Amino acid sequence: MVEKRKTHSLITGGAGFIGSHLADLLLNRGHHVTVIDNLATGARNNIHHLIEESHFEFVEGSISDGDLVTELIGQADQIYHLAAAVGVKLVADDPVHTIETNIYPTERLLSELAKSQNKGKCMFLASSSEVYGKHPGQQWSEEDDMVFGPTSKARWAYGCSKAIDEFLALAYAEQYGVPVIVGRFFNVVGPRQVGHYGMVVPRFIEQALAGGPVVVYDDGQQIRCFAHVQDVVRAVTELMSTPAAQGEIFNIGSDTPVSIRSLAEEVVRRVGSDVVIKHIAYDKAYHRGFEDIRRRVPDLTKIRNMIGFECEYSLAQTIEQMIPSQ
Repeated sequence: MVEKRKTHSLITGGAGFIGSHLADLLLNRGHHVTVIDNLATGARNNIHHLIEESHFEFVEGSISDGDLVTELIGQADQIYHLAAAVGVKLVADDPVHTIETNIYPTERLLSELAKSQNKGKCMFLASSSEVYGKHPGQQWSEEDDMVFGPTSKARWAYGCSKAIDEFLALAYAEQYGVPVIVGRFFNVVGPRQVGHYGMVVPRFIEQALAGGPVVVYDDGQQIRCFAHVQDVVRAVTELMSTPAAQGEIFNIGSDTPVSIRSLAEEVVRRVGSDVVIKHIAYDKAYHRGFEDIRRRVPDLTKIRNMIGFECEYSLAQTIEQMIPSQ
């Protein structure tokens, strides 16, 4: 009996936090998985447990390498494009890197997928809630207007660059028939995430474990929603298995709001330490004139209607998983 050929999935940025969990899930579902990552923000430790898997391949390299991208796409059946500049702090510190990293490789991938030999290969584009900018709505839906600040504020470079990615993807879908699905990630958290790039939950956990203080920026009344990474990658794979999702944009995340101050208090409670929560101004955390978004809550109606998506993990369960065993 001839064994059924495995689906070959390519993950760009697959040694990163989300990408490594996606690789786990796809391998568990019987895919052959190739990860490409230049390890600028990804880490070998995230995929160390996969290296000996017979249907896993790690390629240390850049998706700016045209010849390498051509070869890898030629081998793949589907592409998950997660490689991008990561985190608010990195964006604020190096806006040129942010813009170049987010736009040029996406165009390269789409261009390869538009070629005749790669026709029909679907690409998932990981976008971000940052594309909404400072939209004032209570919930943000996929057809809402983008509301960015001035170009003199580097803060908005990330959202603008991811918006260009989305425009490119949808333009290639319209003009060249490239099957694409765009997922706008809201705050994604879970095991393997680190606080180096401004990720708030692992940063709070690290500070609490170190004896504090747990540092909250501004007044702590910013509202966010946090989804477990396993819920997020499950949604991504289900969208990629749904032909009706092609050519569409989806919010992906949790829609349960929590203030950053309340998040800090929950982390301190779960860590079990009696540490101080300290507030500092944005100017001290980033730079003078830094702007942030007060409320970021997704409308999940579209993804619920498409695949019946609901989060399985609560924020409390997620924090518990992220606290290292003593």
